[in-house]
Amino acid sequence: MGVRTLVRLKARGDAAYQNDYHHKLRGWIWSALRGTDYDSYHDSDEMLPLSYSNPFPPRDMDEGDTRHLIFASPDRELLNILAARLDDSAELNIGEMPFTVEDITALDPDVGEPGTTGTISTGTAVVVPMSEEDLERHELSRPTGHEDSDTDVFWRPKHTVGVFFDEIRQNLQFKHDQFMPEYLTGPDEREDDVPLFDGYDLVRTPAVEANVTADERRTFITSQWVFRYTVQDDLHRKHLNHMLDVGIGARTNLGFGFVNLDEDDGNMERSFNSVGGAL
Repeated sequence: MGVRTLVRLKARGDAAYQNDYHHKLRGWIWSALRGTDYDSYHDSDEMLPLSYSNPFPPRDMDEGDTRHLIFASPDRELLNILAARLDDSAELNIGEMPFTVEDITALDPDVGEPGTTGTISTGTAVVVPMSEEDLERHELSRPTGHEDSDTDVFWRPKHTVGVFFDEIRQNLQFKHDQFMPEYLTGPDEREDDVPLFDGYDLVRTPAVEANVTADERRTFITSQWVFRYTVQDDLHRKHLNHMLDVGIGARTNLGFGFVNLDEDDGNMERSFNSVGGAL
C-alpha cells in the first residue's frame, strides 16, 4: 500500500496563492532533511523517493483559512522525518504563504485487491519531457524552426495519448528500478503487457512557470488527468500503489506529477492545480 502524510495547515494571515510555490516548498524539504541520511540526495543524480501535493485548495486565503499538503513516499522513514520537522516547528512558510501546522495524519491509500475498479487523478500537473531518443522512438520531430534547439520537447495532445502512456510507463519503470526490490517485476517488464489504466479523461494542458533553482525560471508544458483502472492482479496492484508513492512523469521532486486515489472521502485530496491556460 502507499504511504502518505497529510498535513492540515491554517493560514497565519491573508495571502495570495503562489502558483509558483514549487521551489520554495522543495527548499523547505531539503532544509528539513539536512543532517539526515537523505541529505546525500541533494545535488546528486539520485532521485529522492518523494512526491508531494500543492498546498490545496489552490486559491487566495484569509487569515484562519485551512489548507492541506500531502507528502508521499515508498520510504516511511523519510515521511517520519518530515512529520517530525513539521511537529517541532509548528510553522510552515511556503514563499509568501504563512501557515501554522494544525495536524499531521498518516494515510495508507490502496487501489484495492484484484478486480477492484477506481480512479486516480493528478493532483498536480504532469511533466513529460521527451529526449531526442524518445522523439526518434515515437517517430516525432521537433517543431518547425526549432530543429537544432537543445530545449526540452514536452508532451502535448498532438503527440497522441499513446505516446503519453508509453512515456509514463517507462518513467514508472525507472522509479521502480530505483526504489523497489530487484526481484519484483516492473511495469515495463511484464510479458503480458497489462495496461496501467482502462480509460482516461484529459482535463487540461496548462503551461506552468516554476523556478527550478533560485536563479532559473522555466515554463513547463504540462497535462492533468483522471485515470480509470481495474486491478488485474497483485503485481498490477503493486505498480499502481507505487505510482501513488512516487508520482508520474518527470520533476516529481519539484512538486509535479503528484497523483491521488479518489476515494469516498469527499475527494478532499483531489485538487487540480489551477495554473495556466489550456494549450
